[in-house]
Amino acid sequence: MTTLLIKENYVKELKNGYPLILKDAVENEDASIIEGTLVKLVDNKGQYIATGYYGVQNKGVGWVLTRNANEQIDRAFFAKRIHEAVTCRTSFFEADDTTAFRIFNGEGDGIGGLTIDFFNGFYMVSWYSEGIYTFREDVYAALMEVVNARGVYEKKRFNVNGQYVEQDDYVSGEEGEFPIIIQENGMHYAVDLNDGAMTGIFLDQRNVRKVLRDSYAAGKTVLNTFSYTGAFSVAAALGGATKTTSVDLAKRSLPKTIEQFSVNAIDYEAQDIKVMNVFDYFSYAARHQLTFDVVILDPPSFARTKKMTFSTAKDYPKLLRDALTITAPNGVIIASTNNASFNMKKFKTFIDKAFKDSNKRYKILEQHQLPEDFQVPHNYPEFNYLKVVVIQVL
Repeated sequence: MTTLLIKENYVKELKNGYPLILKDAVENEDASIIEGTLVKLVDNKGQYIATGYYGVQNKGVGWVLTRNANEQIDRAFFAKRIHEAVTCRTSFFEADDTTAFRIFNGEGDGIGGLTIDFFNGFYMVSWYSEGIYTFREDVYAALMEVVNARGVYEKKRFNVNGQYVEQDDYVSGEEGEFPIIIQENGMHYAVDLNDGAMTGIFLDQRNVRKVLRDSYAAGKTVLNTFSYTGAFSVAAALGGATKTTSVDLAKRSLPKTIEQFSVNAIDYEAQDIKVMNVFDYFSYAARHQLTFDVVILDPPSFARTKKMTFSTAKDYPKLLRDALTITAPNGVIIASTNNASFNMKKFKTFIDKAFKDSNKRYKILEQHQLPEDFQVPHNYPEFNYLKVVVIQVL
């Protein structure tokens, strides 16, 4: 175990439960430390603060695992943490209308860099750090000890750019015949756990899809931008939307969206599915004087095309302004971002700026952050990355 000396002004936060070992917090960082090395954090008097693992990511050099100097980091440690997390999700396992959810959410459940999702009997483990991946054998043994899995798949997301590492994602157990069909609040979605980085559904938007279906879709025309596999479009159609339009630049969004409509017995030919740049679609819709009662904006945090670069941190007000030009009077915009670099308060300033620039007024109807299965550390809301605001245009 390697000892890391923590600067005085970071000691209190780490003792109080802050889970990330920030680069700036370490007095004696050694570039020769190997990923996955267990580290003992001490203050300038040599007093114990916590035990963690070394794993470089954006802002940090590792994560805290325990604040008990006597706790061993072994299979029993991982089994205990996973068991505690699974117990917290008992109501999800018992639900008869939802069969996909998160059972372990990284630092919120005590192990930063590791998430585990449940998909109708299958488990998908995502590794966000080469450091935590070195504990792979213990984690998988612990998972098998705690749950009864049909099969296990994994996503490695720790290459030099923080992107998915291409591989066969199968780990153990039954090999899935994909797509498998999961339920979410009674809606059906097709998922594939061994088809690149994505599965076909973003589980963190579950509550937002439900509220769209239950409260905002009936009798409305709905535009779903950055639509991916059309999950929001499915929710809108099942909620009684008169028509949905799904827009995404990725060519595979067309067959994937058709698939999602089909598994819900929705006639996809009665819906519009456009493979094109969202900003080009805004221009197209404005030229053709199209308007929509409900517009969903859920862009990636960062995207680059041949024509432009988009970043939610600087371009969200423009995205909203463009959306406003084709939102019907008294229409609703569901504005969402998963960019962790700013908080809900900052996100609302983007909304306010867009409306002021457009000379329009608005009312916030409701807001959402991560659902209950996406546990976040107590007292540290910055780890609650999802921000969704439902806005009515006045």
